[in-house]
Amino acid sequence: MKKLIVSCLTVGLFLNANAQNYWKKNEGKTAKVIFTGSKTNEKLVDKGTIKFEKFGQPKETDACIFVDPDFKYQKLIGIGGAITDASAETFYKMPKNKQKEIIEAYYGKNGLGYTVVRTNMNSCDFSSDSYTYVADNDTALKTFNVAHDEKYKIPMIKEAQKTIGKDFTFYFSPWSPPAWMKSNNSLLKGGRLENQYYQTWADYYIKFIKEYEKRGINIWGLTIQNEPMATQKWESCIYSAEEEGEFLKNNLGPTLWKNGYKDKKVMIWDHNRDLIYQRATTTLSDPETSKYASGIGYHWYETWNNKTQLFDNLAETQRAFPDKFLAFTEGCKEQFDLSKINDVSLGELYGRNMLNDFNKGTALWTDWNVLLDETGGPNHVGNFCFAPIIADTKTGELHYTYEYYYVGHVSKFIKPNAQRIGNSSNRAALTSTAFMNENGQLVTVIMNDSENDIETNLWIEGMSAKLSAPAHSIQTVIL
Repeated sequence: MKKLIVSCLTVGLFLNANAQNYWKKNEGKTAKVIFTGSKTNEKLVDKGTIKFEKFGQPKETDACIFVDPDFKYQKLIGIGGAITDASAETFYKMPKNKQKEIIEAYYGKNGLGYTVVRTNMNSCDFSSDSYTYVADNDTALKTFNVAHDEKYKIPMIKEAQKTIGKDFTFYFSPWSPPAWMKSNNSLLKGGRLENQYYQTWADYYIKFIKEYEKRGINIWGLTIQNEPMATQKWESCIYSAEEEGEFLKNNLGPTLWKNGYKDKKVMIWDHNRDLIYQRATTTLSDPETSKYASGIGYHWYETWNNKTQLFDNLAETQRAFPDKFLAFTEGCKEQFDLSKINDVSLGELYGRNMLNDFNKGTALWTDWNVLLDETGGPNHVGNFCFAPIIADTKTGELHYTYEYYYVGHVSKFIKPNAQRIGNSSNRAALTSTAFMNENGQLVTVIMNDSENDIETNLWIEGMSAKLSAPAHSIQTVIL
């Protein structure tokens, strides 16, 4: 049995697809290490190579990461972030050269390798104001118009699309139907979609898809409702699992198919890990509903503290629905504080979530805002948050947080259609995941978020390379 041991850093191993005999024939093989560590303030630094040598049965005293390419799991759809109104408004407040830098930093060949973009249909908290695309009580949707998005959001999405190229994967989420369709007659503070407007609201999605595709932005998918169990002071709308299923089965699903959009990937839930299993097993219990759903989306805000995420709920949901993909659709560090933008804990929050999410079956991973300003906004309800890049619109300066670099240790090296392979760690302080790219390269990502330096082994088929995993670091090993 082949095993690979790596340190708790982001280790990207690029391995030949036929791993069975590869290692036995390549004693002395070297691998490149890419490293980020807070103690030395190094970020995505090439640290040279490590050498593999014979290493038999590890002892319990040997810190190891084990990777086995024979065990294959989900394929990666892609990694990216949301271009919200806030991101786009901030983007166009920056000088032209900084706009170019931002696009390259995320989507360029030397950037993070993002291929996924999410956006909001109608306004969300990260908009400067509340808006919809139709006039009040226009049940025929004759006034539908996305002119609001053409000022900032659509142009930035198109810049990302142009830079990404063929792998561009774009989806959208509504935070609320128009107020006149809802029980509380407000975009804000929850409420529910009135039964009489179920079909009108389904038609609204079609209008949105057509208007965006008319502008050359191909829609890959959509979620039915952002956070359908959260009554927020911003745009929100409540659905029970049964209500979401009824809307999908009787209205949204048939309407998409009737309009030639059977290929659009519909994701249910789009809320936290805590209820994901209950929502999926309830909403998808009816085969006539399930046939319209491709994936199950989720967020990370059940995280009452930053080390108690309910990752096992993902694995249980994936086992129950192996024909549906799991999609992380949103997460960020809340309660923005400009003085903490250089804190490594921001990166470790992302590393911990990404690596565990992938290990539990996640196929799509989407960060929240790709860009925010020096206030953590704009945000029309004061819900200010962090983003991987913070733009100071007063000085024109860009701040790259540890979020950016920790995501990069995954997204720069693990490509769309890569397949996750078996991996495990024998130290709680070391977290890892491993994927094999389509070209046969094997990428293992390892993170050490503890206070202690750890000497570890990257081990496979009786071959091992020694790695240092300093406290609060992440690394990618390329073989």
